[in-house]
Amino acid sequence: MTTYVILIRGINVGGKNKIPMAELKSHLEAHGFASVTTYIQSGNVILKSDLDAATLAAQVETLLATKFKLDSPQIKVLALTRKQLQRVIEHKPDGFGEEPDKYHSDAIFLMGIDAQATLAIFNPREGVDQVWAGDGVIYSQRLSAQRTKSRLNKIMADPAYKLMTIRNWNTTTKLLDLALQADADHDR
Repeated sequence: MTTYVILIRGINVGGKNKIPMAELKSHLEAHGFASVTTYIQSGNVILKSDLDAATLAAQVETLLATKFKLDSPQIKVLALTRKQLQRVIEHKPDGFGEEPDKYHSDAIFLMGIDAQATLAIFNPREGVDQVWAGDGVIYSQRLSAQRTKSRLNKIMADPAYKLMTIRNWNTTTKLLDLALQADADHDR
């Protein structure tokens, strides 16, 4: 079985698309997924499956739509193998995420769109924002003291935003830790 990190876009945000994580975990286990763990309320799941990533993401999207009362159809699921998430972290820009008191750092995961092409919708404010394209991800960093001047929120107006899900860098690295733990538990 492959260890996956599931990133669910658009749940438990602003009181919309409420999905209790305990119910989500139970529902996924009832549908045959193994070693299911959730992390915080923003739609992060670690699980094991024999499915390929695309089939797994589609199946989880269907399960969400049939089990939970959702306020909008904007729910999208991205399934990453532990190795894919590990590459995102290993290939981060130099220094990215290493000064959390100075910068807010986010991984913007892309769902079926190209990072280099998507980078064009970002309009970083000089001295405030920095963005870099990665493999299936945009790395975004904002100067904390100037974050109210950041242009990151402007991407919400672009149609491509519906094909992105954002995780702060601490959450991203914690998800890798949980996936590594799931693999270690399996190897015992």
